[in-house]
Amino acid sequence: MNFLKPSSVIGILGGGQLAKMMSMAASNLGYKVHIYAPEKDNIASEVSARFTQGSYDDLETLMTFASDCNVITYEFENVPVDTLKKIEKKYVLRPNSQALEIAQSRLAEKKYAEKCGAITARYVPILNREDIEASIAKLGADAIMKSDRLGYDGKGQARIDETTNLSGAWMAVGQRDAILEEYVDFEAEFSVILTRTFEGNIIFWDSSKNIHQHGILKQASLPAGPLIASQRSEARKLASRIADELDYIGVLTVEFFATTNGPVFNEMAPRVHNSGHWTIEATVTSQFENHIRAITGMPLGSTETLADRIEMENLIGDYTDQLDNILSDNNKHLHLYGKDKIIEGRKMGHVTRLYFD
Repeated sequence: MNFLKPSSVIGILGGGQLAKMMSMAASNLGYKVHIYAPEKDNIASEVSARFTQGSYDDLETLMTFASDCNVITYEFENVPVDTLKKIEKKYVLRPNSQALEIAQSRLAEKKYAEKCGAITARYVPILNREDIEASIAKLGADAIMKSDRLGYDGKGQARIDETTNLSGAWMAVGQRDAILEEYVDFEAEFSVILTRTFEGNIIFWDSSKNIHQHGILKQASLPAGPLIASQRSEARKLASRIADELDYIGVLTVEFFATTNGPVFNEMAPRVHNSGHWTIEATVTSQFENHIRAITGMPLGSTETLADRIEMENLIGDYTDQLDNILSDNNKHLHLYGKDKIIEGRKMGHVTRLYFD
């Protein structure tokens, strides 16, 4: 047995739904999970063996947490990299801090993707309000401005056109370093989700077609359609190069725009991903289980799809009027995350519908 023995401790930085689902997968494989999160009331610690409350810049508390863990992973990108680098010198962190450091900056992410051979939207860095007009002159008025850091689910973004109040757009991205991206005329969006092992072996799940509303993923569905299917192989090659260059271990997600000229890199996430939640019921081995297998050195499980058609829909904001319909359908699988407050734009759960033709 060359993998981390069952009953060992997996540390997870973050207390949200991704950490919760990783913790449940780890428990099924016989591991104990230790959650580290700033929030005392968090949904991941409810299903975990241990919990430490502390800020991500509290190095003393973090190092005490790390000393209890046999391997450490993370559920989101906004953990301070400097802190992780210090942990990484003494303890085992998977994926490594380099992957997270690149993913934290849109500018660094795009440059890295281009280095690996990706086609990206044309973009220009923006350092201050005065840069916006010059950037528009280079790219044109049909563009999107995004904060370089700390943006997710449509936050820290502003659509730019000829009628946009640029001062208002600058405020929308937080009046901080940003990039202006040329708007991509795409037919669809899709994800490549892979797992990479210690030895460099890579396996993929099928790619879903992703539909967003207000910058938040609303639905992921399969089959994804002929255009995405025709571009999946090229996108997988790029995602593999990114993973190999990073010496990545675990689940990596790379999002693409499917265009008439081929796949265009959008962004990467060094973690399990919302667009892969359907893998829990619809594949032999979910993204959460294979992430745990990868970081502990276990052999990976099959990613074979088990249904003919699949739809995963996020429950965003007040979902309560949908429950009767969901629960009365035997082919729907409901996941409520247990968040105590229903807030507009907040992911409260998801439901996966399997179809057998």
